[in-house]
Amino acid sequence: MNMDMERIPLDVPKTERETYLKNYTEITRESGKLMLFAGDQKVEHLNDDFYGKGVTEDDADPEHFFEIASKAKIGAFATQLGLIARYGMDYRNVPYLVKINSKTNLIKTSQADPFSNLWYDVDQVVQFKENSGLKILGVGYTVYLGSEFEAEMLVQAAQVVYNAHQHGMVSVLWIYPRGTAVKDEKDPHLIAGATGVGACLGTDFVKVIYPEKEGANSAEVFKEAIKAAGRTKVVCAGGASDEVEDFLRKLHDQIHISGAMGSATGRNIHQKPLDEAIRMCNAIYAVTIEGATVEEAMKIYKGR
Repeated sequence: MNMDMERIPLDVPKTERETYLKNYTEITRESGKLMLFAGDQKVEHLNDDFYGKGVTEDDADPEHFFEIASKAKIGAFATQLGLIARYGMDYRNVPYLVKINSKTNLIKTSQADPFSNLWYDVDQVVQFKENSGLKILGVGYTVYLGSEFEAEMLVQAAQVVYNAHQHGMVSVLWIYPRGTAVKDEKDPHLIAGATGVGACLGTDFVKVIYPEKEGANSAEVFKEAIKAAGRTKVVCAGGASDEVEDFLRKLHDQIHISGAMGSATGRNIHQKPLDEAIRMCNAIYAVTIEGATVEEAMKIYKGR
């Protein structure tokens, strides 16, 4: 299910088409689907996800991310450039996606609408890639639709996607409706609007939260968002920690019922001790990339 030359976005220059195809093929493991190990929460959630009840002591150390990413099956490890710069020399085998904007969760929507500004531009990421020799396959950026700062973030997102393609890199947009104008962040129709915006921005993958609607089956109503995205592929956020089998069943439904083309998981992996985190990562990979059933994935998780 790999992309052929005829389907490469037209904003990728002819001179970068082979590079883009190589990066896309590697990040999707030749499946056309993306399995992101998400590691951007040390900014987004501060230390809430890394210390406390139910969280392994391993997770207090940022290197826990890299140990998992280097030993488990993943499409790419998404995190901030600073962490990659500090640890990447010891983890050169890891495929990376650089998250180039982030914000903390300290300022609540009731206080101010969210705005996540650029930390780096794509040219700086490309320079870092060349200097470090690491496998930087793509870049990621978050947009908060409905925020009063939406217009500025959309301009930045458009430039990130365009410039990533100019250098043959893959783009992933996190698009979350959020702000005082947004009454229900999990409304299926609104999430479909978000994936449609991702398509208009030309991104390769758009990451959204799983919809919820009273009286509706989430896997069924999520189909609207998949259709709205067109040729842009939809990746679903993993969310807060959940029971393993429940998480894998929900993931299986997102992909095999709704039609999502990937997953992005953080807390449900890294809050576990290293060996368990690796097995969880491999189970998620099996469902996302290899088409495994929930039962097959559970066997992987249990080490059978």
